[in-house]
Amino acid sequence: MRVYLVGGAVRDKLLGYPVYDHDWVVVGATVQQMLEQGFQPVGADFPVFIHPDSGEEYALARTERKSGRGYTGFLYHASPDVTLEQDLKRRDLTINAMAEAEDGSLVDPYGGARDLEARVLRHVSPAFSEDPLRVLRVARFAARYAHLGFGIADETKALMRELASGDELEYLTAERVWQEFERALGERSPGVFLEVLHQCGALAILLPELEDLPAHPQWQRLAKLLTRLEDPRERFALLLAAARAEPDQEDGSAARIEALCQRLRAPRAFRDQALLIARHHRALFALKQLDGEARLSLAQGLDLTRRPQRIHSLAACFDRLAEWLGVPSHAREWLMALYEALGSIEPKALMQEGFSGKALGDELRRRQREACAQLELT
Repeated sequence: MRVYLVGGAVRDKLLGYPVYDHDWVVVGATVQQMLEQGFQPVGADFPVFIHPDSGEEYALARTERKSGRGYTGFLYHASPDVTLEQDLKRRDLTINAMAEAEDGSLVDPYGGARDLEARVLRHVSPAFSEDPLRVLRVARFAARYAHLGFGIADETKALMRELASGDELEYLTAERVWQEFERALGERSPGVFLEVLHQCGALAILLPELEDLPAHPQWQRLAKLLTRLEDPRERFALLLAAARAEPDQEDGSAARIEALCQRLRAPRAFRDQALLIARHHRALFALKQLDGEARLSLAQGLDLTRRPQRIHSLAACFDRLAEWLGVPSHAREWLMALYEALGSIEPKALMQEGFSGKALGDELRRRQREACAQLELT
């Protein structure tokens, strides 16, 4: 029974990145042996166990064989006679197919260290094309390591185009597509994720709402703007608002956001942030020209009085979108001005003046409208 550290921990250690998660492969052991040592089984499809002390995952070495469509159509074989090299061969990229033995020595049968040094993302074997999820994974790794100069090997690009040209991508579940997309939004260069999918023909299939963006003549500028936003929700909102948006035209951004979020079952926080930016950016950019009623409607649409904590995030999105559209923006200053103007009018004070019921509501709105109209915006 031999234990090896595998996958991302080995890769990131060689890159000098901090290692947060450890995955282990056990060679030469049976399920019974693992149970006898106190490991807790958690794998439904193949033997994966939780270490009784560290809580880290340990999996028995296994092989896999394609048996159906999509990324779930595999049969797995785990037994003491499966070698470490056989286990590593089923992985997606050579840089993820390395292991570290208990004595610290590197096991690298497929040239992962060489590809790390050459800054190349290369598939391990032709079996890469059996799993459509790998198209998304490679695009995400490209987004993670683009700043280090990593690129995708030509032969790997060819397999990705082959997968995109068939119907395998259609078998990916909405949850898995969203999971990879959300993780890519948190990577160092999220725009690269969309570029890679566009180049291999997968973007139009998986994220059709965004398929035109990487072909836009100013795409690189938008990709840089994405990196100036830290929160994945903000990046998502900017992408969806920027898609086909023009400063002087009404567009279908809100409808596209609703369609994408419903199809991929995206979290409500992502949907709400994107809808707020798409629906209200034109009003905010034209705030100086709006009357009190329109300014009040914007403040209420953004729910500023009840949720002032998100002003910073909204302002960041509005400012980056303004840069993309080439229009001036004072989002943070103007949103804070609206919030403070409305906050200065308290219903309690109006009640003390004798207002109640419908009259209270009407007077509150009148004074709020007046306060918004009197704002002097620079």
